[in-house]
Amino acid sequence: MSDEVPRAEGITLSEALVDDTAGVRALDRSEHLAGAEGALLRADEVTAGYLPGVDILNATDLYVREGELVGVIGPNGAGKSTLIKAIFGLIKIRSGTVTFRGDDITNKPAHTHASRGIGYVPQINGVFPRMTIDENLEMGTFLRPKRFQERFDVVVQLFPALAERRKQRAGSLSGGERQMVAMARSLMLDPSVLLLDEPSAGLSPALQDEVFHQAKLINSTGVTVVMVEQNARRCLQICDRGYVLDQGRNAYMAPGEELMHDPKVVELYLGTLARVR
Repeated sequence: MSDEVPRAEGITLSEALVDDTAGVRALDRSEHLAGAEGALLRADEVTAGYLPGVDILNATDLYVREGELVGVIGPNGAGKSTLIKAIFGLIKIRSGTVTFRGDDITNKPAHTHASRGIGYVPQINGVFPRMTIDENLEMGTFLRPKRFQERFDVVVQLFPALAERRKQRAGSLSGGERQMVAMARSLMLDPSVLLLDEPSAGLSPALQDEVFHQAKLINSTGVTVVMVEQNARRCLQICDRGYVLDQGRNAYMAPGEELMHDPKVVELYLGTLARVR
């Protein structure tokens, strides 16, 4: 994406960090508020968790503008996947808001997000293994079944191998092939934004490269993408802008290229999270 992400006037990446009482480096919200104005999808001060009284996200912010590919990285347990699930309505948000095209969608059921134009690909179990590829893709148009053939013709241009093997059961596919089916199914409703939860998890380096290539290809068709990833370096290589989460808080936010070369990010996160693959 060519548009420059707005920054709060006079704030550099290092200056945007403030000390938090818990000892976690937290990003000053002024940069988020400056950039999030008019965003396609935004999360503001989202607090959420899985158990009563235990918060995984602690006033977490995120925004994505139309056409962007945004990456979210951080150590294990930082709240990356929790953030994606909270945005999609799979985890109850205890405080904070999520808005899409200016409408408040906080804690709305996941199926209503799909009908609005938000797609979601889970980290695991993203296909129906006993169904064929064709049937999996049909499930992607369950809200608009009459559009199946139209959307199938579009989606297989991105994933041509699926057309050749459409009668094969998804359970017989490799992990990488299943991930392609999951991504393809999420595109069957023609979403405006696609949420990817660690799409390269458990895949070989070669298949990981294919997943990142497909994510970038999907984005190039005009679909806005938010990608949560453990392969931090590879994610930052392809994203327009990246977030680093740490203990459920925003630690850094900047263009992906800038984060890749920021000494603090490299020292604290990329050195242990990423491998050159």
